[in-house]
Amino acid sequence: MAEGSEDFGFGLYLHWPFCQSKCPYCDFNSHVSGAVDHGKWAEAFEAEIARAAARFPERILNSVFFGGGTPSLMPVALVDRIMGAVRRAWPLANDIEITLEANPGSVETQRFAGYRLAGVDRVSLGVQALDDRDLRRLGRLHSVEDAMNALEVCRSVFDRVSIDLIYARQDQSVEAWRSELSRALDFGLDHLSLYQLTIENGTAFGDRFAAGGLRGLPDETRSIDLWDVTQRMAETAGLPAYEVSNHARPGQESRHNMLYWEGGDYVGIGPGAHGRERLQEVRYATESVRMPSAWLLAALERPDDVAESTRLTPNDELTEFLLMGLRVRDGVCLERLEKLDPTGSVDPTDLISAGLLEKGSGRLRCTSSGRPLLNAILGTLLS
Repeated sequence: MAEGSEDFGFGLYLHWPFCQSKCPYCDFNSHVSGAVDHGKWAEAFEAEIARAAARFPERILNSVFFGGGTPSLMPVALVDRIMGAVRRAWPLANDIEITLEANPGSVETQRFAGYRLAGVDRVSLGVQALDDRDLRRLGRLHSVEDAMNALEVCRSVFDRVSIDLIYARQDQSVEAWRSELSRALDFGLDHLSLYQLTIENGTAFGDRFAAGGLRGLPDETRSIDLWDVTQRMAETAGLPAYEVSNHARPGQESRHNMLYWEGGDYVGIGPGAHGRERLQEVRYATESVRMPSAWLLAALERPDDVAESTRLTPNDELTEFLLMGLRVRDGVCLERLEKLDPTGSVDPTDLISAGLLEKGSGRLRCTSSGRPLLNAILGTLLS
């Protein structure tokens, strides 16, 4: 970090691109493969981590996140080798957070203790639904019983466990979601990620929806009711929304994701991984080659071809700052906004008057009325 520059944290995102099957709603860079050479993948990750360390030799690492794909399909030995490379590359913060995304399948669950020994201290478990019919509709391979067994094992191994749930599913009533969310809250977890089902272009659900399928999705009124129930119930249970789709007890927020939302630097390694890197006061967006075979070959033999790096303009930085920062309940720092927008082109006055944004304690944030309308707010601010 150059002298005088601001440090909003430094993280490492590691993308494991393989899954047992492709979920029909998923638009992440994930692939099904019957044969993976884990030794070569370990070499590739080690090489890319060493190259990143050469670019950022003095940074203190605040977080590591194994995402995917399905990282819980990674052998323990592979995670251990990667973490060894991480420790050689950077000094680790005393409170570093090391998260691994996991599925509730029995094979993955057997690896949890090994991941803990390798250094993982937080697991995000993709439960997605507490209803077997809807799990099948979502293309998931596990049952509710599998998820409960995996959660029990997770909690016996890790102090910090989060689960993901998807709501606004086909034919899901507000009453049914209220019952399902109540069950999830009764688990007594410190963090929940609660996502509304979105239909993305390029996915199986997207194609089905375009062809007139996926009947029973909620209309706008029911979507708002589902959102309201989610916010009220989670907050009452002591897990307020600290971000649009993430709820936590105070102090248990995902540090890695906060680094994204607050504009920190992070290195992205793995097929399709994105990064944000500041070098000599210039911020760059990086994007790795998406195809696993192409990324693996480049990482091992042609490192200049692993990722593209694009210099962000001041307007790009301002746009990202607002797009990411206003997702968070605490909003954005006004002093930093003024540095990124010295001409005052972003004017929130009308949105404040409308009760959708508010200022306080040196920050600009969405009000409770504004949070469900975030996309419209951002469109107005950035027009």
